[in-house]
Amino acid sequence: LATGPRQNNGIFYEIRTYDIKPAKMKEFLELIKKYFHFRTAHSELVGFWYSELGAMNKVFHIWKYDNFAHRTAVRHALANDQDWQGKFISAALPLIEKQHNEVAYLVPWCQLGKPPKEGGVYEWVTFQMKPGGPALWGDAFRAAINAHVNTGYTSLIGVFHTEYGLLNTVHVLWWNESPDHRAAGRHSAHEDARVVAAVRDSVRFLESQQNVLLIPLQCSPLK
Repeated sequence: LATGPRQNNGIFYEIRTYDIKPAKMKEFLELIKKYFHFRTAHSELVGFWYSELGAMNKVFHIWKYDNFAHRTAVRHALANDQDWQGKFISAALPLIEKQHNEVAYLVPWCQLGKPPKEGGVYEWVTFQMKPGGPALWGDAFRAAINAHVNTGYTSLIGVFHTEYGLLNTVHVLWWNESPDHRAAGRHSAHEDARVVAAVRDSVRFLESQQNVLLIPLQCSPLK
């Protein structure tokens, strides 16, 4: 997971997760709709979602940076953007309970994809793997992901391996037409001997797993 093309350039992804106060989610989403263009004017947004199942009152957003100097420059510009600070940040901060961010790279064997059409749902799956890194579990993890891809019931959008944050963490972003389509596909996958064998090999290295169903916001490039 940690060797390959990503080491030849500085591109990385910042994954941000915010816990919103339960009574304030609607207000927060309205602020996003009204003012988020001030933020996207500074750097590339990959996607922005709110949680529907598996977590409550959370939003997830992913930003792409060319390197760490690029991120530093963007953060400096944002701090001096009066529209962003005055219209969004000052109003949004009282609505947020907690913020969390990670830096991650796309794994070398996965390019960032797009859904075949708009209007579906996304699934954010976080795998906490055993210490030891990709040298220990990389091949088995890749085989398990590819086994699911090969069933054709779901679309892989991206596989992200953390560099800052909790290490040995891999986030996998999937797309499905609907929650029911995802459920039917999962049922079929559980009866597919190829998937079962690949997962059984990978799960030996797994510490924990969390699945969250996500709905894209209007501002999200991934819809």
